[in-house]
Order: sequence, then C-alpha cells, then structure tokens
Amino acid sequence: MKVVFMGSPDFAVPSLEALIEARFDVRLVVTQPDRPAGRGRHVLPTAVKQVALEHHLPVREFGRGEHRSVCDEVLALEPDAVIVAAFGHILREPLLSTPRYGCINVHGSLLPRWRGVSPVQYSILHGDTWSGVTIMRMDAGVDTGPILGLRAVPIGPEDTAGELLDRLAGQGADLLLEVLRALPGGQVVPEQQDDAGAVYAPKLTRALSALRWDRDVVTVHNQVRALQPWPGCTTYLGEQLLKITSAHPMSLNASGRDPGTVLAVSDDGVAVACGQGALLLTGLQCPGRRLLPVAEFLRGFALRTGDVLRS
Repeated sequence: MKVVFMGSPDFAVPSLEALIEARFDVRLVVTQPDRPAGRGRHVLPTAVKQVALEHHLPVREFGRGEHRSVCDEVLALEPDAVIVAAFGHILREPLLSTPRYGCINVHGSLLPRWRGVSPVQYSILHGDTWSGVTIMRMDAGVDTGPILGLRAVPIGPEDTAGELLDRLAGQGADLLLEVLRALPGGQVVPEQQDDAGAVYAPKLTRALSALRWDRDVVTVHNQVRALQPWPGCTTYLGEQLLKITSAHPMSLNASGRDPGTVLAVSDDGVAVACGQGALLLTGLQCPGRRLLPVAEFLRGFALRTGDVLRS
C-alpha cells in the first residue's frame, strides 16, 4: 500500500516507525517546520522529521499558507491513503477524499469523547479512568469522521499526560497497522460517530497552570498529572513562582486549615491543604533552574510549615 505520512511530535513517531517496519510504501513524510526549542532556543526538526531522515525518506515541511502546494505534491504521488497523527494542520479537500482509502487519523481518545488537539490531557484533567485510541477516516469536521477502529486503555491513578501519551502512541501504531491491513479486503466497516456524546478538548495554554488549592485533593492532583510535562502546574509562595512537577494525594479528609497552607515539610515532600484533603508535593522546581529531588530542593529553598501557597 502506498502511503503519505503526516505528523510532527513524539506521539506520531511509533505510527511512522510501524509503517516503515511493516514495509508499507511510504512515499513522503509531511511535518511541521523546524522551530526553536529548549532553553538554548536551538532550531530543531520535529521528532517525525528526525525519524524520516534516519530512514532516508523524503520530507516536506508544511508551513503557513502552503496547503495548496502540499496538497498538490501529495496527490501527485497517488497514495492509497494519507496517514495523519498529531500533525497540527487542518486538512481540506481535495486531499481528504482523493486517496483510495482517504485520510486516516490516529487520535488519542475514544471518540467522540475528547475531540480536538489535547484529548489526553483533558481526559486526566476531568478524572476519566479510561482513554484509548481511535483510527478514524477524516472528514471536513474536527475529529468527526467515521471510526475504523477503537482500542481502550485504562488511565492509572498516578498516570501523567506524558506517560499516557507514550502508551497511547504505541497502541495507536498497533491498531493503525491492524486497520490498514484489513482495509483492502473490505473487513473494516466504518462507524459513524454519535455527536450527542461529543466533548471537545481545546489547545493547552499556560492559563491552565495555576493550581486552585480551594478544590478537592483529587481534582488538584488530576491537574498536576494532566499538565505534566507541559505546560506544568505553578503556585506562588509570596512573590516566588514555583513549578510543581509531581504530587500524590495524602489525605481525602478535610485538613481544617485554609487551602494552600503548608501542613508539613520533610524529605518525602511538602504536604499542602486543599479545599478537601491534602496533597503531598514530591516534585518542586524554581523556573529556570534544574529539577532536583524534593529533599535536595528543600535544602536550598526556605519552605516551612504554616506558609501559604496561592494561585
């Protein structure tokens, strides 16, 4: 089967590697342009581009205003399918319907729940206990096309978004191959989505980062997990901004102290009162400084019982 692959971040890499290892005829890889990244702001290629170059595959960057030229280039290759995974651009006609099997998307949720660009983070943020991957034939809507395959994946109580993304990426790659191999024989029956169950997951921003200590401990913990590794969660001690990289629920019962109050400080972490219950902070970092074990961080940062953290 001749395919064109469109994707950019780490989530898309297992799907591309699976296609290569399964000896699909990958005619072209389309990805986001190189961009500055990291503390040094060095210009780096996307994770997908790096893999494509390692396997000597032709690569086309898709920048702003290039939909027509990219579409023409892809269609000239006459692919049987265009495979899309976390690409970052909206595709339009005639690209959507010209390939024999259309444009096939690997999406990190159980559609129609969590359509949009941040399904994994929002599933954790809202306390879901199950996630999964959907293989979908794309249409003109946002993640509204017919479903070709589904695979459910449990969300562990301590899973971060980064950890769940890694698991879903592998499961998505496996399911993608399963669907693609079944398509030529007509063994895949597309299933229309039920729009009544649709929920949208918008783009993540730093506006989500501030921890709301007045919420119950499970909700606060979900926020920490959902926004790790990006954009991360933050709180203030006076004028000092702190990043919280990991935490665990310590108690579900009311602490009797105002939300945000530091209840205890030890080498195991910092216990903080929530609106209901208490959260143990096990990963703390000052912006611009390296991440340290919590015990080492506390030796260099004055955080005491009775201090009050605020959003």
